[in-house]
Amino acid sequence: MTDRPAPTPIAQGALNLYDAYAHGQMSRRDFMDGLKRYAVGGLTVTALATLILPDYAAAEQITADDPRLDTAMLDYASPQGAGDMAGYFARPSGATTSLGGIVVIHENRGLNPHIRDVARRAALAGYVAFAPDALHPLGGYPGNDDDGRALQAQRGRESMVQDFQAAAELLRDHPACSGKVACVGFCFGGSVANLMAVRQPWLSGAVPYYGGWPAADDVAQLEVPLQIHLAGLDDRVNAGWPDYQAALDANDADYEAFFYEGANHGFHNDTTPRFDPAAAELAWSRTLGFFAAHLAG
Repeated sequence: MTDRPAPTPIAQGALNLYDAYAHGQMSRRDFMDGLKRYAVGGLTVTALATLILPDYAAAEQITADDPRLDTAMLDYASPQGAGDMAGYFARPSGATTSLGGIVVIHENRGLNPHIRDVARRAALAGYVAFAPDALHPLGGYPGNDDDGRALQAQRGRESMVQDFQAAAELLRDHPACSGKVACVGFCFGGSVANLMAVRQPWLSGAVPYYGGWPAADDVAQLEVPLQIHLAGLDDRVNAGWPDYQAALDANDADYEAFFYEGANHGFHNDTTPRFDPAAAELAWSRTLGFFAAHLAG
């Protein structure tokens, strides 16, 4: 992992502004205007924004050319006729046996460098990882998150969900995969992971991180084990949790849920100051333990 300097403390109000901006609830101009109240002690608004916005190079844990991995882009067909889809494929270099598969589902901005890095982490843990890019029919991740969010907003949510479902089927049938597949998703990807668990009962497991919830009525269809990760400070996502938890319990669903007190939405993403190292490490260790239990054999 790349050594990084100690993060500069960021006011919670500024992080809340970033959350609203990252989820399309305010414009960039309003975001920058809102930061003015937190630009104190000689810190300019521009400098504060630089501290808050993602820094992919500094946070990269596993380089794209790591010799321990084989990586490639794989094309596949979109079942909704949105054009060809593609995703980032990673597996341990020189693997001679088929391995469990993990679909890594990105946030609301396409297949950015952080999600590619997460796919490589999953592959180094001994799995075949596949991270689709929902922006591929529109030219792919454009190189920055602002344009990525704008592009992703042009696609219909249902069409994207079905593209991720098709990715799971592609991975299941790939010769490098054992046929056992789980998914992990973050934010938008967490909500997709929840939906895939409802719609694809053949999945071996789903791990949603701070994602939105399916309709409570859908829980009756749920056969897939869930491991759910939620941030204690994430009021927006957590508001829907009690109703969904009640539905899970009423249907005797196979799930476990973990709250990380004091952590912000996006705490696993180590490219922004919302990153919580202790919570992220614990959540990822639990995720790998879940995969080991459900993808073995």
